[in-house]
Amino acid sequence: MPFLDLPPQMQERVVCSVTAAIKYEVPANLVLAVAEKEGGKPGQRVRNSNGTDDVGAMQFNTAYLRDLERQYGITADDVAQTGCYSYDLAAWRLRGHIRNDSGDLWTRAANYHSRTPQYNAPYRADLMKRAEKWGTWLSERFVTYDPNAAGAPAIVAGTATVEGTPKEKAVTITQAAITAMAEPVQAAPKKVTVTHHRTYNQAAERALADMYAPGMVK
Repeated sequence: MPFLDLPPQMQERVVCSVTAAIKYEVPANLVLAVAEKEGGKPGQRVRNSNGTDDVGAMQFNTAYLRDLERQYGITADDVAQTGCYSYDLAAWRLRGHIRNDSGDLWTRAANYHSRTPQYNAPYRADLMKRAEKWGTWLSERFVTYDPNAAGAPAIVAGTATVEGTPKEKAVTITQAAITAMAEPVQAAPKKVTVTHHRTYNQAAERALADMYAPGMVK
């Protein structure tokens, strides 16, 4: 299995990042880079000097979460839980930055942290280094391709199944199409079925899916 060489505390992060990347058609090494950079843990709340908190594995700021709660009912408790929900939400958010923001891929991805240039720039630089490392890690374990290359195949991912927690059962990904730092970002794979354990806020997930579906690249 491709994740068995990881220490137990990293397995959830990597499994959830890869499945979220496939689900929301974001480069997997980018999601992994953000997850590693944020470095959060389930249940964790980190207090900032401005009085806000960064919550959970993907360190969602409570100011951002207030907007999500008003629109979709997503709360800090939802993203603080163990499991893949916070990674799904982070990949959805990254997809929005990549599709809608200005600047190069890395600047747009670093908007996950901050749009302010003085904070975006160092986060961007670190993200590039981490993404390169994870790109190498992924290419050694999965079928990967550069969508910008001539004649690149339209590889479709097989079913990614997560039952229980990642520590109980690993994820099986067949022919996972994982992009290694391609710019511009293209959708890969085009079709994927993801079956995962019950999320903590299913109504919020449905609301996100309803809003997100019209913008999906097919």
